[in-house]
Amino acid sequence: MGKNPSKFKGNDQRPVESVSWNDCQDFIEQLNRITGEHFRLPTEAEWEFAARGGNESKGCRYAGSNDLDEVAWYIDNSNSPTSQVATKQPNELGLYDMSGNVWDWCADWYDEDYYKTSPEVDPQGPASGLIRVLRGGSWDYVARNCRLSCRGWDFPEGWIDDYGLRLSL
Repeated sequence: MGKNPSKFKGNDQRPVESVSWNDCQDFIEQLNRITGEHFRLPTEAEWEFAARGGNESKGCRYAGSNDLDEVAWYIDNSNSPTSQVATKQPNELGLYDMSGNVWDWCADWYDEDYYKTSPEVDPQGPASGLIRVLRGGSWDYVARNCRLSCRGWDFPEGWIDDYGLRLSL
């Protein structure tokens, strides 16, 4: 991309942050052109299925544990902005930092009531909207925002220093 948008520099093992949903789309477009692959942001349902541990889920409140300190960097334990990835325990699928560290942008438009009427299998999110979904909580939020059921949102051009991305292939 020619530059690192992250506000917090000095450790290449930290997640990229300070990116908008639109920035993520630009990055994905270039990555796909370079690699010939089809990377994308996960849908909100895909993100939650993976965060909950997929078919291996133990039904935890956070990604991999009911004890947030075991699996996440959040306001009570971060002592600083973002932390090096994979320094906490992974979830049942071996995925790290699905709770805490940085919010992950999802592909979906946000609709507070979407899941009351959505298909039960593989919902794709609303067809349109004004704001996009963020999931996972971050280093700058309290424990309740790191719960797997918590949904965040912002405008596609919005960004702050705890918005990041996770890709699907």
